[in-house]
Amino acid sequence: MGRPGTESHGTTRGDAARTGASSPVVIEARGVTAGYENRRAKTRLIALREVSLDIRRGEFLAIVGPSGCGKSTFINMIAGFLKPLQGEVLVDGEPVRGTGADRAMVFQDYALLPWRTVERNVRFAMENRGSRPSKAEQDERIAEALGLVGLTGFEKSYPHELSGGMRQRVGIARALVTKPAILLMDEPFGAVDAMTREAMQAEFERIIAQTQQTVVFITHSIDEAVMLGDRVAVISNRPGRIKELVEVDLPRPRLDSDVKSSPRFAELREHIWSLLQDEALGAKAAG
Repeated sequence: MGRPGTESHGTTRGDAARTGASSPVVIEARGVTAGYENRRAKTRLIALREVSLDIRRGEFLAIVGPSGCGKSTFINMIAGFLKPLQGEVLVDGEPVRGTGADRAMVFQDYALLPWRTVERNVRFAMENRGSRPSKAEQDERIAEALGLVGLTGFEKSYPHELSGGMRQRVGIARALVTKPAILLMDEPFGAVDAMTREAMQAEFERIIAQTQQTVVFITHSIDEAVMLGDRVAVISNRPGRIKELVEVDLPRPRLDSDVKSSPRFAELREHIWSLLQDEALGAKAAG
């Protein structure tokens, strides 16, 4: 896919990231190879091999690829949970040595504390920071984060009293409350039903339009990747490599318009599907 031109669609989030001219690079992967060692069996599983990628500030990068191709491995390296075997990952020009307040992760399985209310689950993110805001500032941030995800009024509810979609909103609010520059999302809508998922996509597009955060978003849904991403990184079979970076030159907002029924959406979806189908056929032939 070629890089789109500079035709304006109005003030839309992602335009700067797509043109690439005005936004600095915030995340850099430089020749990254990553995997896991089994010392007892003296074996090493390589999940990613020689991945190089720049992600610009304010960009929404969606990542798709076959199961086991290293998508989660990549995002875990950015988060600081995992170190590469070779190469390096940098954030704002500095090598990632561990977790940091500039990055927050949203997981697929909610990861909420069942004995804590919604408000206290969100507060938990600030309790575990080296520099903890004052109680008044925490309260203000919690109210703002819950307002962004549409959970005002549910502060005293417990996770078991919420639907799956609402629990995932709590997880997103917990990530937003620390005001990180980078949001890392590993299949965040994968555990909810189709209607809830579409509603949450629209909600999340609105939130990111307000916060202007850099987002790295793993999904198995091609439609979701095209609807949300400024670019889509298609990863090959393990050991994962970047097969193609697909520019998504669709106007925003996307979820509140007829974008999904447009010929360009269908073209992008079909192209990404063909890339993934090639990988599926390759895996079948190798097996």
